[in-house]
Amino acid sequence: MSTFTHRLLEKVAPIWERTHCHPFVTGLGDGSLPVESFRFYMKQDYVYLIEYAKMFAIASTKAHDLETSARFASLQEATLNFEMALHRQYAERFGISREELEQTKPSFVMLAYTSYMLKVAHQGSLAELVSAVLPCAWSYWEIGKRLAGVEGALEHEWYGEWVRTYSSDEFGQLAQWLIDLMDELAEGKSEKELTILEEHFLNTSRMEYLFWEMAYTEEMWPCEKN
Repeated sequence: MSTFTHRLLEKVAPIWERTHCHPFVTGLGDGSLPVESFRFYMKQDYVYLIEYAKMFAIASTKAHDLETSARFASLQEATLNFEMALHRQYAERFGISREELEQTKPSFVMLAYTSYMLKVAHQGSLAELVSAVLPCAWSYWEIGKRLAGVEGALEHEWYGEWVRTYSSDEFGQLAQWLIDLMDELAEGKSEKELTILEEHFLNTSRMEYLFWEMAYTEEMWPCEKN
């Protein structure tokens, strides 16, 4: 039986395949990514996580049962107090201090991406929120698994930890939980409602691609290109 997330996967395949082929992503696997591009990414991803955690807080209030509400609350806590701490530790290896991370100014793409997600979260249903947040976890898992198959990627001096993190069973369990929740929330919805969920999913998948492009080119604002 085909599920709603199978439908999403078919729709998003061209976008995700383009992401897999992006030089930032391939550079993580073969080690060719310039360190400065990764430093830029780490700083933007840090401020992204602050906004991303807010999505889990809103989801906790919109959940229809205690178990789901508690799971989202724990995800927010883990993002703020565990994932961001690991982020700071990893960033130090690239010469990025906590102070530098905290003072990071968000790029246009980061602002556009998180603003869109938070608008959906505040104005939409829990299903809409999950459809908007799902591409981040799911696409990272897919990227991690694919890069883990590249010879030497898991052991790379600079990027191996990133690949190990996002190809791990622990991260995969989070992504799978959100995938399963998306299918559960989509049950019984009309085609009109499903189309809205699909649109959110595709839009944030596009924003994920633009985030990689922004990090690779180290672009803060399109109107301020050198």
